[in-house]
Amino acid sequence: MIDSSNNNRKGGRNTRLAHAGHSPREYHGFVNPPVVHASTVLFPDTETMLGRTQKYLYATHGTPTTDALADVLSELEGAAGTILVPSGLAAISVPLLAFCKAGDHALIVDSCYDPTRQFCDFMLTRLGVDVEYFDPVIGAGIAELLKPNTSVVLTESPGSNTFEIMDIPAICKAAHKTDAVVMIDNTWATPLLFKPLDFGVDISIHALTKYPSGHADLVLGSVSANERTWKQLHDTQSALGTCAAPDDCYLVFRGLKTMNVRLQHHEKSALKIAHWLKSRPEVVRVLHPALPDCPGHELWKRDFTGSSGLFAFVLDGISREEARPFLDALELIGLGYSWGGFESLVTLPDLSDRTIALAPQEGAVIRLQIGLEDIEDIIVDLERGFAALAKNN
Repeated sequence: MIDSSNNNRKGGRNTRLAHAGHSPREYHGFVNPPVVHASTVLFPDTETMLGRTQKYLYATHGTPTTDALADVLSELEGAAGTILVPSGLAAISVPLLAFCKAGDHALIVDSCYDPTRQFCDFMLTRLGVDVEYFDPVIGAGIAELLKPNTSVVLTESPGSNTFEIMDIPAICKAAHKTDAVVMIDNTWATPLLFKPLDFGVDISIHALTKYPSGHADLVLGSVSANERTWKQLHDTQSALGTCAAPDDCYLVFRGLKTMNVRLQHHEKSALKIAHWLKSRPEVVRVLHPALPDCPGHELWKRDFTGSSGLFAFVLDGISREEARPFLDALELIGLGYSWGGFESLVTLPDLSDRTIALAPQEGAVIRLQIGLEDIEDIIVDLERGFAALAKNN
């Protein structure tokens, strides 16, 4: 399903990922850029130092390692620039701090990543920002919620845990009429499956911890911005000092080389598992945007070029408490909050804090990250979970 076609003169996706972001000729012919561990940068003379005309001034403002990763991400996003921050949550909090101030109104999608909600409720409100949550399927109807002081509209498509697809172009069209900045958490799709800036979004946010890294061994985030928002985003990061570690940047840079190949496997396996789950009597619904009967599927077909390995399903008449034996019986699929790595994972999300996009009422929601294991082995493990569910209920 992933479309590898690309009219860019630098080649298709795999070619661009293999070669973007660095030049071997700049580093004595070595294929990969160096990992620069640094704080202090020396200047040849006072004129250069005081005039700040040297490319690198201090490590918090960038190194060859961080630039290599930021450059390839900006190319993939079609962005004016990209900042790198220590975590995916920092990739959400930094742009919110950049464009929200006391007295502003911020619209946040109700199906957002749970730590995003915590940051908005705990930090933005303390700073005097009026935070309002909205339905992920609102589309052009968001115009009714926009106010003269709405500074930010934060989206996430598909939504965390329940996977609603948003009408991003319609939201951007309405928001830009009031000069609001539209942001999106695009971690599920990566810029390979959805390029937000091409659809009107101002700022694209990623937890590089997930698919770009791909190996469950680091936390890192990125924020890519268009021309309109780039300077303010960049200046805010400089003021906050939220710089990224060189080793983590290098590992993500390396992970990007195989990201498209891994995503193709994640997509293929996840879709097979999703169709298999639809046949199970214990499952009332499968929440996967690529399935024709999933709400938002037509928007997904219009805007996305593929799907990743994260989706959810709803148990029929089984509560969250009653669903625990299913998770506890799993041996191959790990119980873990992250995703995007090589391993399959499962969570039992608590959706009780939602105010607009309420949790499915039929039963508990179970979220799956389908990794790179053999599909047959994943199915055997899921069958083990269903057997435990039947035994205990």
